[in-house]
Amino acid sequence: MEKIRKGDQVVVLSGRDKGRRGAVLQVLEGELLVENINRVKRHTKGNPQTGKAGGIVEKEMPLAASKVAIWNPSSKAADRVGIKKLADGKKVRFFKSNGEVVDA
Repeated sequence: MEKIRKGDQVVVLSGRDKGRRGAVLQVLEGELLVENINRVKRHTKGNPQTGKAGGIVEKEMPLAASKVAIWNPSSKAADRVGIKKLADGKKVRFFKSNGEVVDA
């Protein structure tokens, strides 16, 4: 079970975007694509056969999962996540600071 999933709100812990929040768009192996975080400008060449125009495209690049922490809305701060089994055998994620379950 992954500690950070698609759709989670995360906070960047280090780097040029430190302190910024965003939603996880995609989870890759050990890396995350986060909305409006780690944006770069890529100079692309046009392709008339496919109808793509050339120019400067701004897009998100993957960010190491270790550089982000999940956002805890109740404490309004970044928090660590653990995994535990409930009495019915279902695995859930929980915030380490207050023990509150992340998954509803």
